[in-house]
Amino acid sequence: MKRNVRIATAVTAGVLAIGGLLAGGAVAAGTDETPAPGTTMQQQMMTGRQHYAGRHGEGMHDSRRDGSCTGYTALAARGTLTAAQKTTLAGMAEEEKLAHDLYTAFAARYDVRVFERIAAAETSQLSAVRTLLDRYDVTDPTAGKPTGEFTDPTVQATYDRLLKQGEDSLSGALKAGRTVETEDIAALTEALSGLTAPDTRQVYTNLLAASERHQAAFEHWIAAE
Repeated sequence: MKRNVRIATAVTAGVLAIGGLLAGGAVAAGTDETPAPGTTMQQQMMTGRQHYAGRHGEGMHDSRRDGSCTGYTALAARGTLTAAQKTTLAGMAEEEKLAHDLYTAFAARYDVRVFERIAAAETSQLSAVRTLLDRYDVTDPTAGKPTGEFTDPTVQATYDRLLKQGEDSLSGALKAGRTVETEDIAALTEALSGLTAPDTRQVYTNLLAASERHQAAFEHWIAAE
């Protein structure tokens, strides 16, 4: 796979883009990078599908895979989080920032749009988590942190390790992305266990769907390399 290959397919934010609270305006989120069964590489490169969320307060736009919207869905009701669940929520913010910062660095290094697209999705996902942090009065560990800097030493070490891995080669970068998404899937699956707060379950479920799509996208690129 050559570095100048550009894929026009947009990546999902897990059909999650909470309206005005996130960016003070329209937020765009895509669908997955994984090709539809039976499509050729040329067809994949010509396909672009995007979902849009607008100024509707706390809520989400549900979207079809063809990019059309099925309607507006409000963010679910606030529930109750235990102290441990609040700690997990704060950790989710760091994980989303790690993914965003890592993919942004790889997008600048390699002319492969998969990193740029998924980084954009991670921006929406981090915004969704920040909305929950605000709802539950949990301190945002990512607030004011520059690119590549983290509050949790373990997250910092993980970022540094994966960044170095991805700087060595495109293959290393793609595998680093796969690692991030695989670990996110495990963390989100665990976080959903025993979780009753409707809004937090809603966000985590969408983040999980997004990570599964992102993981599939990296698997596809690794196989095609």
